[in-house]
Parts: sequence; C-alpha cells; structure tokens
Amino acid sequence: MKKTIPNLKLLQILFFIGFLAFQFQSCDNEPVDPIVIIDTDNDGIEDNLDNCPLNSNPDQADDDNDGIGNICDNDGDNDGVSDDSDNCPLVPNPDQSDEDNDGIGNVCDEDYLNPSPALALCENGFADIYPCQGYDLMSHIPLSVFNTQTGNDIWGWVDSETGKEYAIMGVFNGTVFVDVSDPLSPVFLGGLSSQTYGNIWRDIKIYENYAFIVADNAGEHGMQVFDLRQLRNVTNPPQSFTSDLHYSGFGSAHNIVVNQANGYAYIVGTDRDGPYAGDTIIIDIENPLDPIEAGTISGYSHDAQVVIYNGPDAEHFGKEIYIGSNEDEVLIVDVTNKGNPIVLSSVSYSNTGYTHQGWFTEDMRYFIVGDELDELTFGGNTKTIIFDLIDLDNPLFSFNYIGATTAIDHNGYVKGSTFYLANYRAGVRMIDVTNIENSSISEIGYFDTYPDNDVASFDGAWSVYPYLPSGNILVSDIDSGLFVIRESDL
Repeated sequence: MKKTIPNLKLLQILFFIGFLAFQFQSCDNEPVDPIVIIDTDNDGIEDNLDNCPLNSNPDQADDDNDGIGNICDNDGDNDGVSDDSDNCPLVPNPDQSDEDNDGIGNVCDEDYLNPSPALALCENGFADIYPCQGYDLMSHIPLSVFNTQTGNDIWGWVDSETGKEYAIMGVFNGTVFVDVSDPLSPVFLGGLSSQTYGNIWRDIKIYENYAFIVADNAGEHGMQVFDLRQLRNVTNPPQSFTSDLHYSGFGSAHNIVVNQANGYAYIVGTDRDGPYAGDTIIIDIENPLDPIEAGTISGYSHDAQVVIYNGPDAEHFGKEIYIGSNEDEVLIVDVTNKGNPIVLSSVSYSNTGYTHQGWFTEDMRYFIVGDELDELTFGGNTKTIIFDLIDLDNPLFSFNYIGATTAIDHNGYVKGSTFYLANYRAGVRMIDVTNIENSSISEIGYFDTYPDNDVASFDGAWSVYPYLPSGNILVSDIDSGLFVIRESDL
C-alpha cells in the first residue's frame, strides 16, 4: 500500500493556528479594566451624553436647543422667566406682555395675534373679557398692530362708490386706516405719519372723500389733507401713506370741526402762543386741496359743533350756528357770515371743572355737554349737563344727568334717540334721550373697553363714532386700540 504524506503547506498553516491559540490562552489571566456605563435615570442614555441625567427622558427632547432636556429645563424658552411663572413658556417673551389680560403672553396668544376674533356676544354681562349690556364685540385691533403706544380720536368714512366702511383713528405717531366693511375681519390698511412728531392729541374729520387731520401741542403740524380714495387700491396692507396736502396756515390745534353741509372747517383750540392766540380759524375746504382761510372766532374753544340750524328758534332757522365748548362756558355764534361772526349768547353752570365737548339732540332743542374735570375736582359719579336751547339768544340750564360710575366723561354724540358717551374707564355708555323734555334720560346699555375698573382717570374709551350705515359702532381706546361693537338686537 502506498503511504500518504501530508502536504507541507497545510502543516505550516496548522502549526501557525496552534501557536496563536497558545498565545491567546496565555493572556487570559492578565487583568483588564472593566467598561463602566453610568445611567443614573435608567433611560438608556449614559449620563455623559444625557441632556437631563437625573430625569428619565429617552427621547432627549430639547425644544429650545439649549442642551438641557425639556423635562428638567425650567426656562424652556430661555427668556429669563421660569416656566412656572412664564405666561408663554415656549416662546421668548421677557417683558411678559399680555395686552388683553387673559394670562397668555401676547407672543403666543391666538386671540391677541388675530386682530379679528370671532363675534363675542354679550352674555351674562360679558363679551369676551369686556363688561357689557346689550352690545356685542365684533372685533378688536390692539395698538401693537398699529405699531403705536396710545390711541386717541376716531371718525368714520363710507366710500360712496363702493359702499365700504372705514375707521380712521388717531394714534400717538399718526393716523391709521382700517377697512371695517366686514366687522368680524377688519383689515388694517396702513398709516399716515404725524406731520411733526408723536402726540397724544390728534383729531380727524371728513369732508366728502378727504380726511382733515390736526394735532395739539405738536409744533408746526398744521392740517394734513388725505385723499381717502387711496384706500380703495391697497393690495398689500399695511402700507405707509403720505398726505396729499399739508396746510401750514396754523401750527397746533386741539380739534377740527367740519360742516358737511357747506364745506367749511373750523380749527378749534389753536395754540394760544401762536399767531391766532387760541382763536378758532374758519377755512373753506370746498376744494379740499386748496384750503382758503375765511375768518376767525375770538376766544379759545376746546371742541365745537357747527350746523345749518333747523331747530325750534325760528329767528335763526337756516343760519349756520357754531356752538363751542369753551373751558368754562358754552358759546353760541352765528357764523353765516364768516368774515363777521356774531356771538348770540353764552351759558355756564355750577361746579364747572372743564367744559369739554357737547352735541345737539337731533331736533336741535337740547345741547348735551360733558365736563372733563368735574368728577376729579368735585367727586361723585359721571355728570352730564343738559341745556335747553329753545331760544339760542337765551340758553337755559335744564338738568344734570348722573351716570352709573365714577369715570370721567369725554366725547359724546347723538344718533336718533341715543346719546353715545365715551366715558373713559367706563367704556362707552348708551343713554336714551327720548324723555329729555321731561328732564329724564337713562342708560340703556354699555360696552366697557377698560375692564379693570371705572375710577376717575384718563384711560380707556377716548371717543365713539356711531354713524356708520351698517349700525356698527367704532370705539377708540387710549390703551387698547380699536373696537368695533354692535347693538345685540341688530
């Protein structure tokens, strides 16, 4: 038989394998440092990699990307306010602003960020957070949307061509324009900057398609004239507007009054240190872009109303009558001849603080006056003074109306049988004047834009505009911006 001789190459390989096995076996007894994994919270992530090693968080969620896991990060948005105190813990808001006082910071408050909340019905005495009686909240645009810090006057305009309704509101740094045709979804179209600088007193009135704007204590502001038809073609709101004309015939003025019937503007409360020494300036604005001075009325008026008179005094029927609220009296002037105004009479009342503003009843028999300082000076609840003007040459005090709160009264306007009174911290009060001839008027509703309290202080509702054909009512609030409200039954 033939012997099998092993292949030399194969023998060499087997020898080498045996040698390696011996070497590994000889090392088994040498000491080796153990690998230690520390996972204090037992979440599967070792401590040196765990963004929250003491609290189990296997997902390692870290919404603010600060290297600290959400579960143990007590300042989730890194704004310096701990989460248990932060009114918006996931979005930085170090100033904790909460303009609508609902406990949710502005930056993450959907109600605040959306300037047109759904209709808030007045139910059980409240519409959203606002005390009310008989009036619903249609929408609210806060001042921050207008990029300003305070609000003041309000007026309205209806485009005769399109039928759209607009709010025109004075703010600290200028005038803003809002399309309120859909009161549940108002559109901030843009703003017109102040002619000079920021100011808390600004006033706007309308003649045809133009707005006329003045400002008090504002240097050489004069009168801005703005063609409102620009609002028809705003495609990318809000935008910055420019005035169509700056009338520099005067500097500062507290207010402007426009007689819609004949196209005359009355600039009231002019600067006492200026060339007019506080007199009222009469300006022909029939051609809005070519204003012409037509006369003056001596003396300082804080506010006024001008009408073509059709009241009970036959002697003055058809004449143009100016009624000024002149700090300590009501002044009645025939301004039919602009170059020669004729003072017919004046009337005052007891406990005068500051005769601020007034408005005729629609039959022009009674004039309803607000005194801005009597609540502060003499105390008591809101007092409104009613004069009987059956004889313009001999006006008579009729009676005082005492309101439901201690708030200060500001601007008031009559529409139909309702007197709409901007009552500062008490919001807007609706007062039925049907029975005024019997020395009796009464509150029938309200909407309080300043829910904190009703004390006598200069905050809250500055003015109200009740004349939109839709029945929607515009309210300007010093602290909170523009409100659109509506009678609940409409």
